[in-house]
Amino acid sequence: MNKAHFLFLLIALLFFSCKKENTDVIQKATGKINNISVIIDDQLWNGEVGDSLRNKFAAPVIGLPQEEPLFTINQYPAKLMEGFMTDSRNIIIVKKEDKNKFEINKDQYATPQNVFHISGKTTADILKIIEKNTFQIIQIIRQTEIEECQRLYKKSLLDPKIISKKFNIALDIPSDYEYMVQDSNFVWLKKELISGNTSLLIYQVPFSAIKNKANLVSNIIKTRDSIGALYIHGKEPDTDMITEEAYSPYFFKIKLDGKLTYETKGNWELRNDFMSGPFINYAIFDEESNRVLFLEGFCYSPSKEKRDLMQELESIIKSVTIFKKEL
Repeated sequence: MNKAHFLFLLIALLFFSCKKENTDVIQKATGKINNISVIIDDQLWNGEVGDSLRNKFAAPVIGLPQEEPLFTINQYPAKLMEGFMTDSRNIIIVKKEDKNKFEINKDQYATPQNVFHISGKTTADILKIIEKNTFQIIQIIRQTEIEECQRLYKKSLLDPKIISKKFNIALDIPSDYEYMVQDSNFVWLKKELISGNTSLLIYQVPFSAIKNKANLVSNIIKTRDSIGALYIHGKEPDTDMITEEAYSPYFFKIKLDGKLTYETKGNWELRNDFMSGPFINYAIFDEESNRVLFLEGFCYSPSKEKRDLMQELESIIKSVTIFKKEL
């Protein structure tokens, strides 16, 4: 074999190898935040199974002033999807088959991706599987969407030095947020939108100010209202931000960065004014530093949907890392 033939054969082999390697690379998942593709025959979708899916995955989001669905559902008939490699981030496939099955496949067609397979012999069997696994499905999808939000805004982050120095934490905040107020134990950042704005608050109080009181929920609300009275006001006198009294906030106990945290979701309003909107507040009990660290997000976007705005704020807050106290 002469050199020319050998060179030609080598190039051909390299080209084939590269082409094969490229075909093995899994595609990137796409789609809007909080969307689910449901692959199901029209007969099931238009009956009890479809009703169950809509009631559970498009249920109203808690803590918003107007009713908005937990997820936006896009339905596709199964026959249109046969052999189609979808790139949706969250997929629920529902079928009638000869066995009952619930299966979760990660990154089946794209990455990051959740594919939930639900099959049953009868409609009643499918409904039982949906009922049993709804909570797990919602938790997995919500975590995936938070991580997707974090991935998107990490492309351009605000300089972390100010917040790190004041509060001994790391927090990934998109660069389109601007500092509005800085005090010794308080920071307010805001992002302007066409429809309004979103805000982040970071503040801290001594551990004893919250922990050693009888009514924990009440004291968290009183603390955030006192911050509103100090720093957040409308244009007119006596229009500070308070927790809306007409609706009781939702209250959950979770962990952030391994620390006991109380999550509060509700609505804020300006006293003696008409401005209002949703908020999400995290009270992190940092015993090592003898403090309760508050991370809060709220938005003002009248007549516009707020679900995804609040999702962004939640994902920013949940990126928190609390540094160990220096000895």
